[in-house]
Amino acid sequence: MPKPVTSLFPKPYADLVARLRVPTGFLLVAAFAWFSQPTTESVTIGFLCALPGLLLRAWAAGHLRKNSTLTTSGPYRFVRNPLYLGTLIVAMGLASATAQPWLALLFAAVFLLVYLPAVMLEEQHLQKLFPQFGAYAHRVPLFLPYCRPYPSHGYFSFAQYMHNREYEAALGFLAGVIFLLAKSQLAG
Repeated sequence: MPKPVTSLFPKPYADLVARLRVPTGFLLVAAFAWFSQPTTESVTIGFLCALPGLLLRAWAAGHLRKNSTLTTSGPYRFVRNPLYLGTLIVAMGLASATAQPWLALLFAAVFLLVYLPAVMLEEQHLQKLFPQFGAYAHRVPLFLPYCRPYPSHGYFSFAQYMHNREYEAALGFLAGVIFLLAKSQLAG
């Protein structure tokens, strides 16, 4: 019998930072915008590094049916949290586009202290909602993709992608890249 998912963080802390996740994201965007010193080369490299994360998020959103079924298809066959993994990849790519390494360290700290506790809370919620989550969590890793996929049948749905409003992440990503390119041109 798989053991229950537990959190590395005290529940009051995890609850607090889960509520602060979106405002913290806006503060990170402001820090990236203000302190970035992008060049055309850094933006190009950052874009190429971030794009797989955006595509992973899109793939995951096209499979995710929040709170109605335990999603185990698509990227969820390889990793339990492809949306968060995609976010991490996108943010690190955009951080490299800023040409300020300390911004990547700032995001890594925020990911560990804000996003990771939120992941733990979500996993506890999924375990309560879906009895089969424990067995799934036992077989599929949290963030590092597993080579042997979890047996599942499902399909990507563009309608589900739209329902999950993942296009907002794509638009935000594009806005960030355009902003950094413009800033690089103004500085150069």
